[in-house]
Amino acid sequence: MAVKMKDIAADLGISLVTVSKALRNHPDISKKTRERVYAKVKELNYRPNLAARSLVTGRSSLVGLIVTDLIHPFFADVAKGLSAVLRERGYFLVIASSEEDPTLEEQEIEHMLAHRLDALVVATCQPNPESLRRIQQGDTPLILLDRYFEGFDAHFVGSDDYNIGKMATEHLLAMGCKRPAHIQGPDNSTGKRRLKGFLDTLRKHDIEVPPEYIVKAGRVDVDGHQQGADALKSLMMLKRPPDGIFCFNDVIAFGVMAEAEVQGIDIPRHLALIGCGNLHFDDLIRVPLSSIDQRSNEIGRRAAKLIVELVAEDASKDIRKIVLQASLAPRRSTDRTAKPRARQSAAQKK
Repeated sequence: MAVKMKDIAADLGISLVTVSKALRNHPDISKKTRERVYAKVKELNYRPNLAARSLVTGRSSLVGLIVTDLIHPFFADVAKGLSAVLRERGYFLVIASSEEDPTLEEQEIEHMLAHRLDALVVATCQPNPESLRRIQQGDTPLILLDRYFEGFDAHFVGSDDYNIGKMATEHLLAMGCKRPAHIQGPDNSTGKRRLKGFLDTLRKHDIEVPPEYIVKAGRVDVDGHQQGADALKSLMMLKRPPDGIFCFNDVIAFGVMAEAEVQGIDIPRHLALIGCGNLHFDDLIRVPLSSIDQRSNEIGRRAAKLIVELVAEDASKDIRKIVLQASLAPRRSTDRTAKPRARQSAAQKK
């Protein structure tokens, strides 16, 4: 017969409520009692019936996360921070990808909501908030991650994207760039505000931006590498190519780097390059990439803490918007004074 929670309580001589709280890491339960409960759980091979528990408590202990790309390092780092905090509070994270497809995103949302989530976190790719508005009419708290909609009141955790655009552009100018270009992201709050930060900074410095210096990328998460390579091809065909590029994200910047290698363009001497995300791939690329650190892990952690507050019985229902400030992570890809590295021969690489 399957072991039940009441069997653990009887064996330990404690109440059923104490066992339940211990399994949920409730602060009311001492470390010694939790250790006794966990030891008995292991001994009896107990597995909680989450479905039955949710019928009694109205809580599933499940939090859903839907992102545009599961293998994108930014979202992986967000999920890591989110999961770490939720795990400590007795919640389990369920993750799905929309592949930057609005229809698939809606399907994933409906599938997750059918499992009686305690909260849903979405890095949406929707062109408008209508499908998300329907979620707010239900009982499941909705938290928007990384991007939001103007005029749509929803909980949000992300970065100050306008300041990201300003910071990256100021850095290119400080490194001596006279003709900065921008590989733009999607038409959402993230892409628009980074572009505005780029343009406003150049206006402040009385630098005119030719329209062809702004290249629109498509699927920046799923296909960012190829988008970056294609964007550089078009920029290098111009009569006066740019001498610096601010990329919407690091994945696009890696694509630019790969194409620059093919074309024999020296980064940073011929072209300074900065991305966004600070993905820490320095050991895998020939020229370490300058980037803007969005504090992706902290974004996940702050989203998790917000969820815990929202599901608390006495939690405020006020809309919360948590905006983290990013920081500059300068590396060799924008250091135009650096001496060029000698290229290794095939024999040296072995």
